[in-house]
Amino acid sequence: MIKYDYLIVGAGLFGSVFAYEAAKAGKKCLVIDKRNHIGGNIYCENIEGINVHKYGAHIFHTSNKKVWEYVNSFTEFNRYTNSPVANYKGEIYNLPFNMNTFNKLWGVITPEEAKDKIEQQRKEAGITKPNNLEEQAISLVGTDIYEKLIKGYTEKQWGRNATELPAFIIKRLPVRFTYDNNYFNDKYQGIPEGGYNIIIEKMLQAADIKLNTDFFENREELETLADKIVFTGMIDEFYNYRFGHLEYRSLRFEHEILDTDNYQGNAVVNYTEREIPFTRIIEHKHFEFGEQEKTVITREYPAEWKIGDEPYYPINNDRNNELFNKYRELGEKEEKVIFGGRLADYKYYDMHHVIYNALEAVKKEFGN
Repeated sequence: MIKYDYLIVGAGLFGSVFAYEAAKAGKKCLVIDKRNHIGGNIYCENIEGINVHKYGAHIFHTSNKKVWEYVNSFTEFNRYTNSPVANYKGEIYNLPFNMNTFNKLWGVITPEEAKDKIEQQRKEAGITKPNNLEEQAISLVGTDIYEKLIKGYTEKQWGRNATELPAFIIKRLPVRFTYDNNYFNDKYQGIPEGGYNIIIEKMLQAADIKLNTDFFENREELETLADKIVFTGMIDEFYNYRFGHLEYRSLRFEHEILDTDNYQGNAVVNYTEREIPFTRIIEHKHFEFGEQEKTVITREYPAEWKIGDEPYYPINNDRNNELFNKYRELGEKEEKVIFGGRLADYKYYDMHHVIYNALEAVKKEFGN
């Protein structure tokens, strides 16, 4: 029986970065994952010559030069810029909310005209202290944008009426008074040429890998195989839900191959009316400027989460945050377990956050 320095639970981004850096430090790692592939949620499947993001759109963006240089050391990134559009009952609007959006909505041309229109609608709504998401959104962008582009999408995403959702969810709503459709403000942005699998495969090339392996079904045996554990799963599950379950929102994906070379003309189209059950359609070929004869689209359906479902979005309300803090205190006492990633930290991370945190964990562990 091989003895490893580290058992890494989860072959996603955090575990893969740790495994790569540990190998450089001369350590031997066993990486396990309950899925039948490596890469976690950034895994891509090649369908009709198109790299399909199997678990939703993943667009890399960061302002951290070191993280950008790090991912580019595995493969080159293209110049893809995230410029989603919203479809409301057949009307198309640019996202994030910017002068193109305001011009389409109201016919305004200057930033001053747009600000005046928003201010007028704020005053008409008469909201002084927002008590829920609906009131917060109207106070930020007015009633027209809220009704067409926020209300339905948000209620589908969270499975609740906007009046039942806390105001903090939308406090950082991006609003721009420039004609700029670039969704992110970060300095660096793109998609890896050839898909994310190339990066993960290179990160894990020195590790032993066991797929279709559930840590909790084989826990006693697996824990004997290594001196330390790097755990990237749900922290409450690690402690057998001792204090109760942390809550998430889940997603369901419907993939479809279409006999056309261009279905919607954009990689990401949000459907913002409540009556349409999915939140968005992804057309994957546009991430890499593909010219294939066919196309692959994915509809995303938000779903209530229950034990056994894939957890996607932590519900960081007061109740869950207090519960997570109890689990985090247990985790901080562990001498032979390193927790990391979106599920272990119970926080919605972008990819660059995960890589940065993994490199920080490596630095703490190996001192380099």
